[in-house]
Amino acid sequence: MKSVFNKAFNESQVEIKSFIKNFDSDGEVFGNQKRNTIKLFNLNETLLNIKSFKVPNFINQIVYRFFRKSKAQRSFEYATKLIELGIGTPQPVAYFENKTFFLFKKSYYVSEHLDCDLTYRELIHDFNYPDHENILRAFTRFTFKLHENKINFLDHSPGNTLIKKTETGYQFFLVDLNRMKFGSMSLDKRMKNFARLTKFESMVRVMSDEYSKVSGENYSKVFETMWYYTLNFRKKHEGKQKLKNNLFFWRDRD
Repeated sequence: MKSVFNKAFNESQVEIKSFIKNFDSDGEVFGNQKRNTIKLFNLNETLLNIKSFKVPNFINQIVYRFFRKSKAQRSFEYATKLIELGIGTPQPVAYFENKTFFLFKKSYYVSEHLDCDLTYRELIHDFNYPDHENILRAFTRFTFKLHENKINFLDHSPGNTLIKKTETGYQFFLVDLNRMKFGSMSLDKRMKNFARLTKFESMVRVMSDEYSKVSGENYSKVFETMWYYTLNFRKKHEGKQKLKNNLFFWRDRD
């Protein structure tokens, strides 16, 4: 199995490799396990978060074997780049890839585990969450910082930004990093990057107001563009959900 380590963890390679070897039987299951499996492992005084990516379908086993970087490798490399740019993300530790001669199989991404106070998701479900608007505005400034650093986080969704409260405000940390693009972003691309975050117009108005302040862009233009992409994403999402529900309905009738 191929392994690549952050130099800071070179002395712990034997222990971390044993975590990967015994991943199925050891470790503490953490979070949502729908697509991939995440487990926590203790490394001395450091808690590690190990994400096991499921084996791709047959076509993608060929693609990842020969033509494209794995999700684990991209997660590791993107985390390293984010930290170099001063963007918060859990410290990358290592990644592992299991390949055959022709096919790509399992892969693992290892990072330090980060405890957070909340994610963006809490802001959607509880409008009375303490300091709700200030957190939302701080999150918008964080997103603007991403855009100014030419980072297009394609999975900018409610559960993928961890938020920690500090004495001076809030800190933000990106997770689930394997889908990113890097390059200059037009206003249109920047506003589209907010599309998956919320369906509530009131939240979009607050984010639009803060983004217009930090960017110098016209508020009306920012809001109209951000709201357009929000509605467009919701329409597509609800259409996919309706199709999925119909498929389940007809399957259950058989």
